Amino acid sequence: MPHLTVPGASLYYETDGHASKPALLLLHAGIANLRMWDPQIDALAAEHFVIRFDTRGFGQTSTEDVEFSNRADALAVLDHLGVARATLIGCSRGGTIAIDLAVERPDRVAGLIVIGAGPSGFPDTELTEVEDARFDEIDRAFAAQDWHRLARLEAAIWDFGPLRREEDLDPEFVSTAYSLNRVNVIHAEERPVSLPLEPPAFDRVVDIEVPALVTVGEYDMSEVLAAYEYLVTTLPQASGCVFRDTAHLPNVERPADVQRVLLDWLTENAL
Repeated sequence: MPHLTVPGASLYYETDGHASKPALLLLHAGIANLRMWDPQIDALAAEHFVIRFDTRGFGQTSTEDVEFSNRADALAVLDHLGVARATLIGCSRGGTIAIDLAVERPDRVAGLIVIGAGPSGFPDTELTEVEDARFDEIDRAFAAQDWHRLARLEAAIWDFGPLRREEDLDPEFVSTAYSLNRVNVIHAEERPVSLPLEPPAFDRVVDIEVPALVTVGEYDMSEVLAAYEYLVTTLPQASGCVFRDTAHLPNVERPADVQRVLLDWLTENAL
């Protein structure tokens, strides 16, 4: 299993496809790990060099309690693989990292796709009563250091959405959603410090001059839906897509729909 040693960490990564093809860097959500992209890998790798890695605090990556930059880690993986430019595909937290990287190092970014993500520095939005109550549960689990319950509550509110019931969803998707976050429990005691982009990306996305695809699940959190509207109207070369009947992980819940949209957009933009 390939690992890349960087200052204070050992990053687990995987590649698929031929290195001569256009590169894609996949960045996972904060309620998952690189396995979330499994449903799309074969299709993406047919015409691309697909790279993904577990960020610090997730999956099979290990880290010391040090200051670090997610952007620097991503660039280290690209450098290690000899990739000069890549199209970034990020979901949730991974989408925020992708936007930050596109702002900080535009020379390394050929295109940008985000799923259920907002830019760093996006203003706080008022939660609904349902969302507020669910986050109170999450806060109590964190205070009690009940990491397994915390992981389950996080997956439930994000992956299923605040307006849908678990029992109404596909049982296989429910099981996968829980398992994607459960494996991160082993990192609960790690305390690396992520260095933010300064200034944050919120006021700087207007400078991103590459093609961008902004997507979101219909039943995602209210703050994510607000961030979608902001990005799709602010990014200079943005197109938007709302995935129906899904929430925060549409590529896991509706893999065929997301795969079709991604491949069509990559083809249309010659990426």
